[in-house]
Amino acid sequence: MALSNSQYDALMRVYQQRQLDNKRDQDKRIQEVYETVPEVAELSDQIAALMARAARKMVLGDGETAWQLKEQAALLRTKRDRCLKEHGYPADYLELRYHCPDCRDTGYVDGKKCGCFSRMEVELLYDQSNIRDRLERENFDTLSMEYYDREAIDEKTGMTVYDYMSMVIEECRSFVEHFGEEKGSILFTGNTGCGKTFLSSCIARELIRRCYSVVYLTATDLFDILSESRFGSREEEEAKERASGILDCDLLIIDDLGTELINTFTVSQLFYCVNERLNRQKGTIISTNLSLNRLRDEFTERVTSRILSQYRILPLLGEDLRLAKRGYTG
Repeated sequence: MALSNSQYDALMRVYQQRQLDNKRDQDKRIQEVYETVPEVAELSDQIAALMARAARKMVLGDGETAWQLKEQAALLRTKRDRCLKEHGYPADYLELRYHCPDCRDTGYVDGKKCGCFSRMEVELLYDQSNIRDRLERENFDTLSMEYYDREAIDEKTGMTVYDYMSMVIEECRSFVEHFGEEKGSILFTGNTGCGKTFLSSCIARELIRRCYSVVYLTATDLFDILSESRFGSREEEEAKERASGILDCDLLIIDDLGTELINTFTVSQLFYCVNERLNRQKGTIISTNLSLNRLRDEFTERVTSRILSQYRILPLLGEDLRLAKRGYTG
């Protein structure tokens, strides 16, 4: 489930508030009409009395009389609607009005999430991701292959940078398409500016649109949160909740691993985070400028082997795209 219990409850409180607001608005309109057109009030009372009698007859098994009473009530409704129109009101002026007519502000239609619920869910997930603005700029729709070399052959891959990166991008699209089945993980490696964060954002945006929960954190922020959760005071419930979200979200993005201060705590917490999320079958994306050998040296064989054995390893090629886009030629 993409939403935590607290997030789901928060959305349901929105619907509950809408229902209360709808009822207050209806009561206000009813009072206005009853004071202005007393005949409408009398007709409404008669309709309510007939429907109550019909309900009692149904309970007693007298369906025919109940039907007759409902017919009388229907005739009175027609008369009341005509009376409303004569005094300048729409026929449905006394009815409840909804933000969403499909679900009548309950969030569900025939036991399934209404479109309005899904839209609010996506908005909440965007906020939770920590990179809403970035996702509007960096996504598959804005991705351009313009700055990848189409001619020079890379020695390691035997392919042009353009062809190789096209293959990597297809891998990323495939990751999204199969995420519901596999909840896989990716390790992006490569030099600064070669597109690791951009591709992470592309994947994040697509998954959020499909109502998966995504959390983006730099490695520094990740370890700060885990440290606050572990060593902070008992009152720091927010830090503990954020740490819980790191383990429970559908996709966790850890950006720039290796730029933070590396010590025994960060090494142990990275292993805990990676291992726990694999055990919970949650997806993770890690991006780093470190080579695999450097990664092993900095974070130990134990941590690195867990990542290398369970993640898709996607080295990225190319020059610093941020400099290329600014027209820097060296």
